[in-house]
Amino acid sequence: MKITGIVCYQVNLPLKEGSYSWSNQSFSEFDSTVVMIETDSGLVGFGESCPLGPSYLPAYAEGARAGIRQMAQGLLGENPLAISQINQRMDELLKGHPYAKSAIDMACWDIMGKAYNQPVYMLLGGLLQEKVKLFKVVTRQNADVMAQKIRDYQDQGFTQFQMKVGAGADDDIERIRQVSANLRTGNILAADANTGWKQHEAIRVVKAVKDVDLYIEQPCISYEECLAVRRHTDHPIILDECMDSLHMLIRGCKDSAMDLVNLKINRIGGLTRARQFRDLAIELGITMTIEDSWGGEIATAAIAHLAHSTSVEFHFQSSAFHEYHSLAIAEGGPSIEHGFMFMGNEPGLGVTPDFDVLGEALFSITS
Repeated sequence: MKITGIVCYQVNLPLKEGSYSWSNQSFSEFDSTVVMIETDSGLVGFGESCPLGPSYLPAYAEGARAGIRQMAQGLLGENPLAISQINQRMDELLKGHPYAKSAIDMACWDIMGKAYNQPVYMLLGGLLQEKVKLFKVVTRQNADVMAQKIRDYQDQGFTQFQMKVGAGADDDIERIRQVSANLRTGNILAADANTGWKQHEAIRVVKAVKDVDLYIEQPCISYEECLAVRRHTDHPIILDECMDSLHMLIRGCKDSAMDLVNLKINRIGGLTRARQFRDLAIELGITMTIEDSWGGEIATAAIAHLAHSTSVEFHFQSSAFHEYHSLAIAEGGPSIEHGFMFMGNEPGLGVTPDFDVLGEALFSITS
């Protein structure tokens, strides 16, 4: 089997609640890139890359599309089933930019599943959990609004939550106190600063809420600052944005820098490297949140497949980003019920893009 074409689409994903805010950023929609890979066998695969705006990580939507265009010609003629060779070839064609490579890698896994008539989770290790525990994001707003939202989300069946903070220590202390006061017994809450606090602010916050039962996620921008905060608190720590490689995972484990890690498919470079990261984390005894930077039904399906193939012992939670959007870009995405998501047993990722929604391709590179 050979790749004969790589087609790229762009779509904006508007937010149902009007905006999504964290740290010092807020967006009403996110710019997503969808890739279709065509083969000489007639099989096609789909992938998606959606960085969370241009200044959250060293990634941005236009860069994803430029990177895909840069690599596309050099990938024609390659076998999409030779997944390690595909990743090696992408690294030869473009240094870095894992967020651009993620969509191509994801589409190759989609093709592989269809070629072997298996859902991707079977190729990633098998169906190790039939339903995937979700967390619900409580986007950053005034404390009283956030408190009302967590009450509403609990009524919908969610039991794990990630509240967005990182926009001023005093306001965040009040947010944490009000939101946690509305958390029902047995439910789980994390305060995610998304790198937004300075070290001194983070230390103030964790000391001020030391009596609150919650997780603290990525308080500061650098690994070293997060490690310093870790040494000033008894709260369990989740590291996210700085966990961008196997090297950082090993370093964090050796330093006892975290209790959990957030594995984002897009940030690592696709399902191939996300599987490597996941398997190493399991070997090191580290539990994970499994998600992506953002995305619609295609990216969420990839999250679901990776999570389904991870044992519940090492899976803390996942996200279903397509539930936050008012626009569906594909059919067959994961279903959601009572705080869990479920992926079907269709071959590949199990999603079919809606080309009426995607519109005309931005570019098509063919042999």
